[in-house]
Amino acid sequence: MLQNKKITFLLFCSILFFISCKKEAKLIPENKQDIAYSDFNYAQGFYITHNENFKILTIKNPWPKAEKEYKYALVPKHLAAKVTLNKDAFDGIITIPIEKIVVTSTTHIPALELLGVAQTLAGFPGSDYISSEETRENIDNGLVRELGKNEGINTEVLLDVNPDVVVGFGIDGNNKTFETIKKSGIPVIYNGDWVEKSPLAKAEWIKFFGVLYNKQKEADSIFNTIEKDYLEAKTLAAKVKKQPTVLCGAMHKDVWYLPNGTSPEAQILKDANVNYLWSETTGSGSLALNFESVYEKAKQAELWLSPSYYSSLEALEKASKHYTKFDAFTNKNIFSFVNNTGKTGGVTYYELGTARPDLVLKDIIKICHPEVLQDYKPYFFKPLE
Repeated sequence: MLQNKKITFLLFCSILFFISCKKEAKLIPENKQDIAYSDFNYAQGFYITHNENFKILTIKNPWPKAEKEYKYALVPKHLAAKVTLNKDAFDGIITIPIEKIVVTSTTHIPALELLGVAQTLAGFPGSDYISSEETRENIDNGLVRELGKNEGINTEVLLDVNPDVVVGFGIDGNNKTFETIKKSGIPVIYNGDWVEKSPLAKAEWIKFFGVLYNKQKEADSIFNTIEKDYLEAKTLAAKVKKQPTVLCGAMHKDVWYLPNGTSPEAQILKDANVNYLWSETTGSGSLALNFESVYEKAKQAELWLSPSYYSSLEALEKASKHYTKFDAFTNKNIFSFVNNTGKTGGVTYYELGTARPDLVLKDIIKICHPEVLQDYKPYFFKPLE
């Protein structure tokens, strides 16, 4: 009898243990009720939904006139084995924090560095364009694989890298390389920072990377500092009474391209309190004008900013004698960012300018109102010589 009771007790314990294990392994279902929602002060291209067990990153405008939103489920690593999601409901399911990443634009590099996760960058297409000293050191040490060209990423190398995610960008959503990558099981997230309509909106995309690395508080703090510095510089510039007249851009073949008055570039000029001669224009994309109309309006402009890729007065003159007719050329008041480069030729402005509009604004204020920021040295812009 005692033996039977002992067997019964052991059987009961085994059943209890089995039930306990089954309960522990039970999958956590997808939440149907959103708990919190993160919108942003400036950026309009993405938002974050917080659920009990995971987050949803939604990209609204990855390129102009995008017809669909892209949704990505971000599941904490410690819950990855327990959370079950409907894969058809998402464009990707990603375990966070990210440990290995591939990005495809130099504008993505500063966010990784500012968040202290530059070491997670495992591959990049066209690494010579990267100007940052920190990431260049990682490249030189063999920590970042070269992936070829952005329009034709070497998928064989990328699959060998096997990142947790690829952060891409597109102009229309038709990218066969990204489709191949997705079919291999590696999620591709479209980053639409370049579509935003204001400098601070572009900079706020650091929060996009913040959520991928479980560093949302750090991303918020970094952006708040950038925003504060930008707005303080804008306030100082607003007190200046004289607005110098400004010309931008240059010709490509017979067409002069320059920012329209509602572009982020023109917004910075407005915030720097200058008289940009095409500030009243509207629309999307650059203005495309003939030389005669530009010359008629800007012949006497006091300053000329960002004359395309020309790196010297001599280069401008060789390209076209027409450039020498402007007062800004005669007075050597032409400033550009193209001469500020990394050791392999990458232009620093193209990498860092989007993330740090506060520095861009201060550069323009220093050039146009040198008395306002007396101790400031321009970071990107230099006078052409």
